Amino acid sequence: MMDWIPQLQGGGKPRYLAIADAIAQDIQQGRLGSGDRLPPQRRLAASLGIDFTTVSRAYAEAQARGLVDSHVGRGTFVRPRTPAADPERRRAGDLSMNMPPEPTDPALIARMQAGLGTVSANLIDLLRYQSPVGAERDRLAAARWLSLRGMAPSMERIAVTPGAHATMAAILSIIATPGDRILCERVTYPGIRNIAARFGVTLVGLGMDAQGVTPEALRTAIAVHKPRALYLNPTLQNPTTLTIPVERRLALAEVLNATGLTLIEDDAYGFIPATSPAPFASLAPDLTWHIGGLAKCLGAGLRLAFTIAPSPRCAIRLSQAIRALSVMPSPLACALATQWIEDGTADSIRRFLRAESAARQAIAREALEGLAFEASENAFNLWLTLPEGVGRADVMVKMAGRSLGLIPSDAFTVEGPPQERLRVCLGGRISREDLRENVLFLHQALSPSEFMG
Repeated sequence: MMDWIPQLQGGGKPRYLAIADAIAQDIQQGRLGSGDRLPPQRRLAASLGIDFTTVSRAYAEAQARGLVDSHVGRGTFVRPRTPAADPERRRAGDLSMNMPPEPTDPALIARMQAGLGTVSANLIDLLRYQSPVGAERDRLAAARWLSLRGMAPSMERIAVTPGAHATMAAILSIIATPGDRILCERVTYPGIRNIAARFGVTLVGLGMDAQGVTPEALRTAIAVHKPRALYLNPTLQNPTTLTIPVERRLALAEVLNATGLTLIEDDAYGFIPATSPAPFASLAPDLTWHIGGLAKCLGAGLRLAFTIAPSPRCAIRLSQAIRALSVMPSPLACALATQWIEDGTADSIRRFLRAESAARQAIAREALEGLAFEASENAFNLWLTLPEGVGRADVMVKMAGRSLGLIPSDAFTVEGPPQERLRVCLGGRISREDLRENVLFLHQALSPSEFMG
């Protein structure tokens, strides 16, 4: 469509934005179709009597919006129109899960969609059975991603696995048998509780202080229980949002290295903060199964994790276990994650999550002023202590039907009676405005007067 001339609207808007708006409008109204070539920038500038740089900025803006693609030497072309979203797939997510905020920026969503389009070029190849630990290109991308956490393991130890849950199940199938004991935090992630129960493994909760599991509690439990492993979620722990500081990690790693106890490190949130303490995989590499799940930092629907085994031999055993339990990670998901890592989209998603989680935490802090809770700037949740006289079951009833994910402490408690606490998820599809409204409603619902007859 080399003769296309935009009809620019007034209103004082910069001309480059007006041109980008005209491109969007003409695509919407059918005057520009998928694959149409826009006029060369200099020709359009001459036709409109404006500077070349203005048209160049306009085309760049249109590309950022996902409207066009530019190819050096070929020109600028209208992108194929995005298929209409299926409303059945736009239902709210599972509010029992600790969901990350969902991107809303059109430019970021367009980049994510473009990655899927690139991957589709190899669709037939990606529908075949493939390696249980990912293709070489995917493992190289995993190594690149893991380097963001300061890790550089040998390729023989890296596996792309079908999500953190499946990976934990595979690891337990390797290291434990029914009746064995696994140590963990006293208040821990429910997923490991469910998986351990399936394998007939008993979890033993360890004493914690403000910095996490204490070295003394770990030493004592190793001597008393003769465990097969220790499970930790050391960064932005679910549900407490606690991050174990460097000094405590060093002290715990010293105990592990002295006793030879295996560690399962669930690093689901480690990629979100701008800076996080070094993973245990860097402190006790020969003992640590490091699971860098992508559910929280890229998307749960990928069902992928980047896993580091303690040794090449352990990696082979992991490959065998994955093949037996899950066959392989989805090649389609692997290819998409790899594309996003290679073209920088993954890092853009991570930066969005970092900024958005901080904004939502600020909203929650303001809305819950006067209440006691534990939180962290980049966590997707907070750990709320209920006021005296308020029971968690009653709060759950009062909050039923609200679009706010609340889970009582029962789901997380390994040792001792559950406290009157709730995990409050701040992520998911909910907007900032709706989040504020729901958290304010929660604050009102927690008033002791609400529970008086």
